[in-house]
This record gives sequence, structure tokens and C-alpha cells, in this order.
Amino acid sequence: MTKVPYKDVITEAGALVTTYEDIRAGFVSLALEKNRQATPFVEEARSLKARASSAKSPNHLLKDPQILAALLTAAGVSDKAACHMLAEDKKEAIRGLIDGFLVPAGDKFVEELIYRFLLTRGDTLGGSMRNIGGVLAERKFSRSILGALRLSKRSYEWLDKRSGSWLPISDNDADIELTLRGISWSANGSKRTLVYNLTIPLIQKNVDISVFNCGRDEFSPEDGQSYLAIGELKGGIDPAGADEHWKTASKALTRVREGFAQENLSPHTFFVAAAIVTSMAQEIWTELEAGTLSNAANLNNTDQVASLCRWLIDL
Repeated sequence: MTKVPYKDVITEAGALVTTYEDIRAGFVSLALEKNRQATPFVEEARSLKARASSAKSPNHLLKDPQILAALLTAAGVSDKAACHMLAEDKKEAIRGLIDGFLVPAGDKFVEELIYRFLLTRGDTLGGSMRNIGGVLAERKFSRSILGALRLSKRSYEWLDKRSGSWLPISDNDADIELTLRGISWSANGSKRTLVYNLTIPLIQKNVDISVFNCGRDEFSPEDGQSYLAIGELKGGIDPAGADEHWKTASKALTRVREGFAQENLSPHTFFVAAAIVTSMAQEIWTELEAGTLSNAANLNNTDQVASLCRWLIDL
């Protein structure tokens, strides 16, 4: 069995605990990402204000077909909801906005329109931000895997989630983690493939990271024997939710081990998280020492993540 190198960087449970400095930095990163993702909405609102300002009254807004979609948004209808509405329903919603809020606002109707437009867009942004911690964690982990592969001079291909195509390594791989869903490389004369967010038919559940002992054209989620390692990656940085994330991940990995054991299979299991508090660190350490978990790392600790990534690409 491949030697588990976690003791090179984790000598006791306390080494896994997220520091106050890392928690603070994590919240800052989330705030910056939220602002970045809000930028298109702000620019859209500015364009709407410039266009709506030429209208003499709220009812004149209806004469500009190019802002009807924005009026619907300001009426509180999301893009997703609008897809399920008839034209008559959309007109009724816009009329309710105009009669109920824009007309009473008097000569401030444009400002009222922009406020209500941004209110709905804010809800949209809030929904997309609920899992932003997981998205940022995936990007960070991907970058670490790519760094380990480059350092060991191994070629790789990566799966672009937008096109669904596997693309070859290039001299400039900056920002590919933004759209990366998988990586394929060679180790010890054998091919390996890592894919994010796959449902494993054997347990009928989704897992965060699956590593297969075959090439990118050969792996099959249905083939239990092709799984080399399975991991859970939790990017939430709030310590208040850390224990709950660990319980969810621990149950998922237990389900993996039990499901594969029924087929006399035992893929490696590992856990990586941004927020690890003392109580869960002790539980993780106990599982590592017992061999229940094959490896673990605090996502904020570069040495731990680098060690885990080296272990993965060498399996």
C-alpha cells in the first residue's frame, strides 16, 4: 500500500486547526469575490439608469422595448421565474411595478426603479454566492494539483466545464482553474484521472473529488474497481458551520467505505477543509491514526495541501 505522508506535515490534531488569521483572510476573500461577481449587475443598473432617465414619466418606460426585461426584474421577477411566465403575466407584473411603486415615487421614479432592480439582482447574487466557498476551494485545490504536476514535470490534460472537452497542457495555464472540472495525468507508468462532483452509482450519492486509476477516456463512474481515491472538500470559512460540514463529509466518506466494502473494494478516502475547529480536528486525527481516513489537510495550510496533492498524483 502507498505510504500515507500526512505525518510529514501533521504531527498532532492541533496542526489541522484553522488559525484566526486564516479565518479573517478567508472572509476577506469571500467579500472580494462577492464584489467581483456583483460588478456586472452594477454596470447593468448604471446602463438602465441612463436609459430610463430619458423617460418623462413611469408610463413612458414601456415605450422602450430594450428595458422591458429590466422592468420585469425590478418588479421582483428573477430571470429563472421569467422563463416560466406568459407574456400577459410579465405585462401584469410590470404594470404592478409602475402603478404600485414608480408612479407614487413622483419625479424620483428612476431612482425607485434602480433600487428595485438591484434588490432583485442582489437576491440572484445571494443565491449564486451560497456555494462560493466551495467554488473557491475547488479552484485553490486545482491550482495545488497543477502545481504538483508541473513541479514533477508531468504532462496533463484538463477538462473544461464550459465545453466538456479535454484540453492539453499549455505553457500558460493561468486561470484555467476557473473553468476546470477534471485533470488527467500519468503516474508510475499508469494513467490517472481526477474529476470533481460526480455521483457514484455504487452509493447513489455525489462526492466532491473522485480519482480514477485510468485515463480520461477510460474511467467510468459505474466501475467500482476504477476508483483509486475519493475525497470531500469543504470551502466554508465560518467556524460556526465547520462541525456541521465535517459531520456531512464524514457521513459521506463512511457511506463510501461501506458501499465499496460490500464489493470487496477499498479506495483511499481523504478530507480537506478551509475551516477546521479543535473538536473536529481531534476526530479527523483519530481517523487518520486509525487508518479510517487515508489523508487530510487544512486548505489554508500550503504545506499540508502540497503534501496531500503530492500523495494523490503519486498514487
